[in-house]
Amino acid sequence: MSKDLSPRLGRPRLLIVGCGDVGLRCTRMLASRWRVFAVSSRPERAPELRAAGAVPVIANLDMPGTLARLAGLAERVLHLAPPPAHGDDDPRTVALLHALRRSQWRRASYASSRPVREPRILPDPSGHPPRLPRRLTGRIRTASKPVLVYASTSGVYGDRGGAWTQESHPVRPRTARARRRVAAEEAVRQFGRHAHWRAAIVRIPGIYAADRLPLARLAKGTPALTRDDDVYTNHIHADDLARTMIAAMLRGKPQRVVHASDDSELRMADYFDLVADRRGLPRPPREQLREAVEPTLLSFMSESRRLDNARLKRE
Repeated sequence: MSKDLSPRLGRPRLLIVGCGDVGLRCTRMLASRWRVFAVSSRPERAPELRAAGAVPVIANLDMPGTLARLAGLAERVLHLAPPPAHGDDDPRTVALLHALRRSQWRRASYASSRPVREPRILPDPSGHPPRLPRRLTGRIRTASKPVLVYASTSGVYGDRGGAWTQESHPVRPRTARARRRVAAEEAVRQFGRHAHWRAAIVRIPGIYAADRLPLARLAKGTPALTRDDDVYTNHIHADDLARTMIAAMLRGKPQRVVHASDDSELRMADYFDLVADRRGLPRPPREQLREAVEPTLLSFMSESRRLDNARLKRE
């Protein structure tokens, strides 16, 4: 065996399903010490995935027959793909779980005896590209079960009237999109229990980054809500979300839900004002809810909750 191949074969393997922006951030954090396989339905994305350090795998969750190639690729899976745009179920997640359950996993045995510690879910103050601590990217002990981490949404809680919300609170989805996420979460839980996988769920609020800000909305002058109508929103930086997904993969407890949310406590209009001030743009005008929001967004814009992130910090 050549010197070039042997180190690569000894690396832990990860399968990322739905390798968009956050998936690429995960890939860049891990690619130097992990073998990352990135699933995309678009062949033209293969060069982008390779440049990030991943092995492209062309498969389509809407075409279950293409998923057989996922069998045995990795013993850890990050499921970042969204549900379809219609219906109350998530057949994409069901198709993926069916493919994973059919697979015969090959689990390598790693010699490291050092325990894996909790990563710092913080931005890198140096300004360098985000990295994970070496202890999380090196060889790790073989998990007793293969691992699946599903990226869900905090929208499953519906409207909480601005109340603080913990992972143990019941879900009350108000939109079809949120109901599809609840269906996917339940499928993941059942899969973990019956297929003997360690399945974890990460509930995600609004994601921001330098290239994921509401600048077009601000430039257009789209109104924000008045104080009486405004709602609490929750946020997570895309790099911190990538770190959270990786931490859940390495440390997440079986069937565990965790909130990937930062410490901000902002109403939606305050968030728009903050971005406008930082970018030198005019603050948006204020309008009442039914005047400022299209009918299709009314339910979403009227949901208010504050995510408790104590479990994220503790575990």
